[in-house]
Amino acid sequence: MGAWQPLPEELPAEVRHFVEQVRLLKDSTGLSLVALGARTAYSKSSWQRYLNGTQPPPRQAVAALCRVAGLTGADAERFGVRWELAVRVWPREPAPARLPVGGPPPGGRDGAHDGHDAHDGHGGAGQGADDRAGPCGYEEEPTLPWWDLLDEEPRPGPRSGRLLLYAALLVLALLLVAVAGAVTLG
Repeated sequence: MGAWQPLPEELPAEVRHFVEQVRLLKDSTGLSLVALGARTAYSKSSWQRYLNGTQPPPRQAVAALCRVAGLTGADAERFGVRWELAVRVWPREPAPARLPVGGPPPGGRDGAHDGHDAHDGHGGAGQGADDRAGPCGYEEEPTLPWWDLLDEEPRPGPRSGRLLLYAALLVLALLLVAVAGAVTLG
């Protein structure tokens, strides 16, 4: 614990402060990166990138770390604010050049694939940005693990009305069967 690589010198002060605070929070859990990965929806290698300052973590990764560390309320919110400040100034790698339609294949002129896929979810900052990306180009809403969804309240809406309709129809059908049975049996 605490034997971290030095952060790159070119990181802005907000990013350095954020990463140092996240490192301290991670160390306070007493978990290894493997154990932290098992308790959150983010792999060991993802946590290594986040904690070494090479890639900004998604907001939900910070929230997951806060939950694992037992932070709630204002303490957890402070990490959210630190994340917002850091991600605004986090240095970005230039986005890869987009190939025109009908351009050369991804592996080069001969079509050999080098094993790197820009859409594998593990690309650097700026890769794979789409409509879900935040104003800074970083995705703020990754897929959450199923166990995080258990804490959420079910959303009221048309689905709950449909369920009520099905229940009423089932009760009506059972009553009709009971009445028909009573009439035929006498």
